[in-house]
Amino acid sequence: MKIALYAFDDITMFHLAAPLMVFGEVARLGLAFDWETQLWSDRGGSIRTAEGYALGDLSGPSSVDWADIVIVPSWPVTLPPIGDALRAQLRGAHQRGAEIAGLCLGSFAVADTGLLEGRSAVTHWMKMSELRERNSQLELDESVLYIDHGDVMTSAGTASSIDACLHIVRKHLGSGAATRVARSLVVAPHREGGQAQYIERPLTRAAEDTAIANVLEWSLGRLNEPLPIERLAERARMSRRSFVRQFQLATGVTPARWVLEQRLAESRTLLETTTWSIDEISAACGFGSAVTFRQNFVAAFAVTPTAYRKQFTHDEKDARR
Repeated sequence: MKIALYAFDDITMFHLAAPLMVFGEVARLGLAFDWETQLWSDRGGSIRTAEGYALGDLSGPSSVDWADIVIVPSWPVTLPPIGDALRAQLRGAHQRGAEIAGLCLGSFAVADTGLLEGRSAVTHWMKMSELRERNSQLELDESVLYIDHGDVMTSAGTASSIDACLHIVRKHLGSGAATRVARSLVVAPHREGGQAQYIERPLTRAAEDTAIANVLEWSLGRLNEPLPIERLAERARMSRRSFVRQFQLATGVTPARWVLEQRLAESRTLLETTTWSIDEISAACGFGSAVTFRQNFVAAFAVTPTAYRKQFTHDEKDARR
């Protein structure tokens, strides 16, 4: 997998470091041997970051022709319209089959190409209104961390770039690989694209809230068991009403939604890494029946568990070639 990462003067180091860190870990962990990332700029050579550091030895626009994925990891805070050359490069890459991703304010550049016309997109919550005014044909959703249309992807605020990059790893190498990368980097292995942006709140408070954090850890070890709100609230030693309120503040979703997301995430790992039957996986993940499992899986991922397993078994073999 060849990934071209666009850089420009005054970009912050974090916006470059997040994808470099995630994709670099794929190679460092030996999860795939053909993953390579290149930094490129309009002219090649060097740029100066927002922090005042010079980054040299960047390649030029030819990297776009080389790449399977082209990422615009941010955009100048003044939000200038995309230049004709970059627009043509991104559209040309998309036309030949490369995936295009705009992370954080990079969504503005991708939206300016027209590749998102009539589709949904997301960017940093503080700039959503400006993106809406600038691209009236977009359907904007401030309640998600990232949106992947398969060929074009956008993500929300700064830290969501990590979630989006882990999603790219999961998409191409499976959830087992993404989980290993996340654990190595000591970040959450999977926050669904449908998890809300936490507007004017920290991205997660669970680590600060000992009671909620304990419930999360405790629940992950009991996904095969019934986990109604009453049981979770009792574990946290809170009233049902107080628990639901504190849980949503800490995670951004309801307890029921969080439990479902964890069951689905675990089911994907088991589909990819075991030969267990659908009945065995549905029981291990607490769905109660294979029918309920299939219904929830299809609703979440638009593919049956069996088809998903076949897809990722094939992808894993390809990644090892």
